[in-house]
Amino acid sequence: MIVHLIDGTYELFRHFYGIRRFKKSDPPFGAVAGVLGTVVQMLEGGATHIGVATDHVIESFRNDLWPGYKTGAGIDHALWRQFHPLEEALVAMGVATWPMIELEADDALASAAHLAAGDARVEKVCIWTPDKDLAQCVVDARVVQVDRKSGHIRDDAGVRAKFGVAPALIPDYLALVGDAADGYPGIPRIGAKTAADLIKRYGPIERFPAEVLQGERRELAMLFKNLATLRTDAPLFGDVEELRWRGATSSFAAVAEKLGDARLVTRIATTETQRAQR
Repeated sequence: MIVHLIDGTYELFRHFYGIRRFKKSDPPFGAVAGVLGTVVQMLEGGATHIGVATDHVIESFRNDLWPGYKTGAGIDHALWRQFHPLEEALVAMGVATWPMIELEADDALASAAHLAAGDARVEKVCIWTPDKDLAQCVVDARVVQVDRKSGHIRDDAGVRAKFGVAPALIPDYLALVGDAADGYPGIPRIGAKTAADLIKRYGPIERFPAEVLQGERRELAMLFKNLATLRTDAPLFGDVEELRWRGATSSFAAVAEKLGDARLVTRIATTETQRAQR
């Protein structure tokens, strides 16, 4: 089986701003309907095991570690109002959904990938997000990242080609170069090439000689590495079969009507019928 893990928060942002490029106003639940349409498209294409991770709140334990870490400040109200309806709609559609509070959606994706990859029945795990944090979860060609926008699939060789380091060392790389999206700056005077060269030469930051990173610079690097390291121990499911899509719930029709996209009901019904006939 192939397990598909979706970054629901990223997809919500993607659809929200995609709609804004083409319309003058924001449909109340337009981005939610867009995300559900994407999931339905995957089901129509034959996907059997799907899990979606969302940020129920933006803040996490990382905000206690670094005051500049990303928060919900500045998120458009029209977008923010669709966070929780997305989770409710996914559940109604019968999709395994993980709304994260103490941890982030990225941690849920990392944990789900770790759990799924540990199951011998799983042939491949596809993590649907371009977020560079998730590159640390890539394992050979078995656990890969998929960028829906470009269609690019990033395996171990792809991670090394893009960042210059192995997937397991992505937290070290991000600690040095920083991650503007997550709100930590990295180490001054260390750019992408220098970071990759240092990691290739010495390995993880803990092995860097004292003269390479001294005093506060080393302490910051270790802090940023902690921020960049995704947690893989969230108890999301006990058996990968819990991710198998078995059809929508009885409440889905009402949810689709609220979203303003009745086509979702028809598409789901057709998919259910086709699977029942196999």
